[in-house]
Amino acid sequence: MLDLAGRRTVARIEAMTPPGRDRGVDALRALAIAGVVLGHWLVTAWVPGPGGTVSVSSPLAFMPELAPLSWVLQTLAVFFFVGGYAAARSLRAAGDPARARAAGPARARTDGPARAVGPAWVRARMGRLLRPVVPLVLVWAGIAAGLALHGAPYTTIRALALPALGPIWFLAVFAALTAAAPLLLRLRPGVTAASAAAVVLIVDAIRFGLDGPAWLGWVNLAAGWLVPYMLGLGWAEGGFASRRTAVALLAGGLAGTAVLVAGFGYPASMVGVPGAEVSNLSPPTLAAVAFGTAQVGLALLVRGPLERLMRRPRLWAVVALVNLSAMTIFLWHLTAAAVTALAALRFGAVPGLLTPPARLGWLPDRLVWLPVFAALLALAWTVTRRLNDRVSRSA
Repeated sequence: MLDLAGRRTVARIEAMTPPGRDRGVDALRALAIAGVVLGHWLVTAWVPGPGGTVSVSSPLAFMPELAPLSWVLQTLAVFFFVGGYAAARSLRAAGDPARARAAGPARARTDGPARAVGPAWVRARMGRLLRPVVPLVLVWAGIAAGLALHGAPYTTIRALALPALGPIWFLAVFAALTAAAPLLLRLRPGVTAASAAAVVLIVDAIRFGLDGPAWLGWVNLAAGWLVPYMLGLGWAEGGFASRRTAVALLAGGLAGTAVLVAGFGYPASMVGVPGAEVSNLSPPTLAAVAFGTAQVGLALLVRGPLERLMRRPRLWAVVALVNLSAMTIFLWHLTAAAVTALAALRFGAVPGLLTPPARLGWLPDRLVWLPVFAALLALAWTVTRRLNDRVSRSA
């Protein structure tokens, strides 16, 4: 039961929500963020070694039968899909607010007026996306320096810092696609998405079939995530709106993923596994693109039911708060886990936190730590929000 303050917060959020707000899209974004956070918290493990070293591990490295867990919790494609949709809608509103309000979700095309405000829109958007990165980098620079001064091995510093700073990679790609959104809107979404998928196919064929250089795979970092982003842009422009299209994306994506995993040796896990020869995510492979396409189809199918569900004020309040804090949650969630592991190092083998994730019982042990991670994430959100408020007031 909510107390009086909670009920007032729910009522205030409900009253402040514009009537035309697309709550279903906001729910998709919140679910995507929640999937990424929960997935990382469940599959990222730190294991102490000899000489004070620490290494990164994953239960998926010991128990590959848990790969279906990654199918549920690897939701980055939905994040990029909704990001493309939101970018197109925002550009349309910036170019012609009255038309945007009248059109509602996923209707009129974004043309001249919206594109005319592109540079100003990009500057504002980049500020919103990249401003939260600075405190994160400064915090980890301080942590790394402190660990180095206390004689921590480089491998330990690396094992703690790299996962925590990993979200910056994806945010950088997301920011680049967002900056290009005014130009991408000039292209045909379906054709561009298919072309990007073809680039991923060619790169994979060279890497895996012709024993090409591993660095070539990083081309897929842009091409792979361009696919769901372009589908999101197209959706905002009125495309991909039919149920038949959504079902085709879902079925085709699932079929493609199954063929690639079963017939061409792609990993079954949709997240990276330490020690694995090939990762579907770093950089994205054709299997990740196919799987992401299926997720886009599913998102299109559930958007309507989610929209209706979000008419419940309490549920909507939670989703609205997650959306307001999406970048902070995305950037800081692994820092919360890494700082917890760092603080516990003095206690040795802490179950679910600093033990090898080699048995099924490790997952229940890890679940015990999730409230601690969540509390630290809430603290990071509070601090960064105050910092952002001060920066905004001084600007």
